[in-house]
Amino acid sequence: MKAVVTDRSQLELLASRNRAEMALGGIYEISKLLASPNRLEPTLSGVLALLASFLDLRRGLIALLTPEGQPELVVGSGWSAANARQYFERLPERAIGQIVVTKMPMVVPDISRDPLFSAYDTGGDSEGAAVSFMGVPIKQGDTVIGTLTIDRVQHRDRPVPFDSDVRFLTMVANLLGQALRLHKIVAQDRERLLSEQARLAKVQEEVKGGHVPPGAKGIIGNSTALRGVMDKVKRVAKSNSTIMLRGETGTGKEMFANAIHALSQRKSGPFIKLNCAALPESVLESELFGHEKGAFTGALALRKGRFELAHGGTLFLDEIGEISGAFQAKLLRVLQEGEFERVGGSRTIKVDVRLVCATNRDLEAEVAKGAFRADLYFRLAVVPIFLPPLRERREDIAPLAKEFLTRFNQEHDTQLALNPAAIAMLESCYFPGNVRELENCIRHTATLAREKNLADGDFPCQNDGCLSAMLWKGARADQPRPPSPVQSHPAASVEPEKPEPELDRATLMEAMEKSGWVQAKAARILGVTPRQIGYALKKQGIPLKKF
Repeated sequence: MKAVVTDRSQLELLASRNRAEMALGGIYEISKLLASPNRLEPTLSGVLALLASFLDLRRGLIALLTPEGQPELVVGSGWSAANARQYFERLPERAIGQIVVTKMPMVVPDISRDPLFSAYDTGGDSEGAAVSFMGVPIKQGDTVIGTLTIDRVQHRDRPVPFDSDVRFLTMVANLLGQALRLHKIVAQDRERLLSEQARLAKVQEEVKGGHVPPGAKGIIGNSTALRGVMDKVKRVAKSNSTIMLRGETGTGKEMFANAIHALSQRKSGPFIKLNCAALPESVLESELFGHEKGAFTGALALRKGRFELAHGGTLFLDEIGEISGAFQAKLLRVLQEGEFERVGGSRTIKVDVRLVCATNRDLEAEVAKGAFRADLYFRLAVVPIFLPPLRERREDIAPLAKEFLTRFNQEHDTQLALNPAAIAMLESCYFPGNVRELENCIRHTATLAREKNLADGDFPCQNDGCLSAMLWKGARADQPRPPSPVQSHPAASVEPEKPEPELDRATLMEAMEKSGWVQAKAARILGVTPRQIGYALKKQGIPLKKF
């Protein structure tokens, strides 16, 4: 009798070791699966498939729950999402509630004898054997975010102890909780960073000084041209029409797009922006429409696109004229239908977005050449707004220059100022780079300043160091002279008025050629003021070269 007992003990020990080795192997395979860059649903389905091979389970479910306890995502072993959800809803609500509330595993050795499972469908394949139920919570910290449940047929000839299975399922649930936590962090982190960036930009604009038209933080000036644009911006902002901002580079198209959003009924929603020229087509599609996890190499998590992030707000697409013909067709569909699919996904997503575009290209010419789709052009240019260049709003140069110098002072803890001669000189400049060039000019001069008061002689154009003039002269060697007569860049400091000189055409042309068509230099060559040079050029009908 003693030998029989010893043999039985050895068999039980051997079986226990086998189960421990299987559990360790199962944990290893499941951890590899959770670490792979796949979409969430196939990954959870794969976990259940591995559980089926290690536990000989009959049915398995992973249900992720909302904070209110409702099923957000249900995955079943070998089932479609709809079938898995239907099966989960047939589980006793009190059983799932007990797992969630107690945060502890639940084991029912024979569901036919448990009142909670009186209406539970065993499936008819148990052949009279007892069907057991096991469920464990999936937790993040101390919060239950889902459940892992299985049922299995208990065969009389090979019974399995429940405690080892519960330990194994609990370890699997812990791995699932960690993987889901990382998945959500990665998915939410980008959205949080974009929102924080927009918030900081808004705060920065609110603390800026200078004259600002009402409702348009960051736009500085009070010229007639600027007031006309702002009047139109305030009127179109009230609608949901698509707006096309047109103008030269450096005229502040992003600032006006932000003003349109701030003055609209969507101002409480997000303001999302994207430069279409900065990204290749493949990346641009993912940025705008988002992608599913595993859609392509490197897509480690689900990522919302800019259209989805801008839902209920405004989406600003800068340099829209740079997108390819293939991508124009994709964008047209979104504008027509108001819906799209993420890259690698099949679920249609509907969005409510107000679109504002910007370009410095001549889109009409691009349409005529066939480089830009006419149907997309008419979708985008519902309300075109032309932003004036800085040379057409010279009254705004002084407040802009003072604002840029104020920012420089705040950044470098200095107390620099512009004297009247410096302001007069700036107001006479051409500024082909518009506001962006003006800011560059102010920062350049302020960085090299020796005195607190910046005079006209401190600026680079007065010392043959004007970057725009250098660029213009380089372009002049290869390009014909533009026909349009505009004021040259830049002018010299204000000097005392002299009698108007009699300058003949040949003398003027020679001086202008020697000076690289910079009026300030030509004035010094001829010993006159820049204003007198400008008057003589106009009188002789000499067109000036343009950048």
